[in-house]
Amino acid sequence: MANKTLNLLRDLIAIDSVNPSLVPGGAGEQEIAGAVESYLRTIGMDVTVTDAAPGRQNVIGILEGRRPGKSLMFCGHLDTVGVEGMDHPFDPVERDGRIYGRGSGDMKGGLAAMLEAARTLAHTGGWQAGRLIVAAVVDEEYVSIGAEALVKDWHADAAIVTEPTGLVVATGHKGFSWIEVTTEGRAAHGSRPLEGRDAILNMGRVLQRLQSLNQKLQSQTPHPLLGHPSLHASLIEGGREMSTYPDKCVLQMERRNVSGEQPGIALVEVEEILKSLRREDPEFAGGAKLLFERPPYETPAGNDFPQLLEAAVRSIGHATCCEGMTYWTDAAVLGAAGIPSVIFGPGGMGYHGLEEYVNVDEVLACRDALIVAARVFCA
Repeated sequence: MANKTLNLLRDLIAIDSVNPSLVPGGAGEQEIAGAVESYLRTIGMDVTVTDAAPGRQNVIGILEGRRPGKSLMFCGHLDTVGVEGMDHPFDPVERDGRIYGRGSGDMKGGLAAMLEAARTLAHTGGWQAGRLIVAAVVDEEYVSIGAEALVKDWHADAAIVTEPTGLVVATGHKGFSWIEVTTEGRAAHGSRPLEGRDAILNMGRVLQRLQSLNQKLQSQTPHPLLGHPSLHASLIEGGREMSTYPDKCVLQMERRNVSGEQPGIALVEVEEILKSLRREDPEFAGGAKLLFERPPYETPAGNDFPQLLEAAVRSIGHATCCEGMTYWTDAAVLGAAGIPSVIFGPGGMGYHGLEEYVNVDEVLACRDALIVAARVFCA
């Protein structure tokens, strides 16, 4: 069974599924969605394919039990980030117990594990009770149009999102906000400082305040599950030419948020910085706007599904615990739709980096734990 799982993983890595919303001209999810659809049909699941956007399909497989029971969803995403700077990103290589390639860890390892878990559940005596939903969705790496489309039509009593956790049962994760900040100057010849005003230097003043804010966030008492909120400057541009005062500078930044913080806190913080700079310098001009945000997520307090999954992991001989994750996942979309969710998948390193891998033994362990958890929960 190990060979089948790892062969499937290699096949998935070999398919270019770079998110076209992140990378213009990216291949998208169409080819990999077709491969997953074919796989699910081959193992005997009822399959539904729906467009989250033109040419970008979610694939949902259903396994109905012989008698009533609870419903469980396995959810994973089909897309990856870009591959610029990588050598042979779609040629999976196994070395030292790891499989390398773009998406190996984030998250085709988890995708292969959940697909193979479904195959085992379908083929070892049939599915006894309840409903298993296997959802492969698009666009998690951008704005999660796939998960948003999924929850409009599908519900479950619990869900496991198979993002990489190193076999930790993750019961929450941070949220994020994307903010665009603009500072304004006045264009003039570089030799005439009395006529010009430097928008880039003005942005430098904003950046200093943001740095101080980040230090403050890092020094406060951490959230018990999610740790500290944080922020970073992601992209910046401005200026026209060497001998001209820049009349505009644009910064795009990200704020990572934790449960318990004021909704919309990221924009509030930035606007307070801009107000303070205007008070100090009446000629300072700038503004901010929210580009996009997603809330943090925690599995509902008192829900016993995390403990059930912990027990399933231990039953196959692996240690685990419940923790929070730093990154955002589709679990927040599922949770907002009333599906109690946890994040659980194989570990690795190099996600979004130039050398990405997943640990082979954890892919297999994830598969086996999913099998145990599904049988116990749905029955």
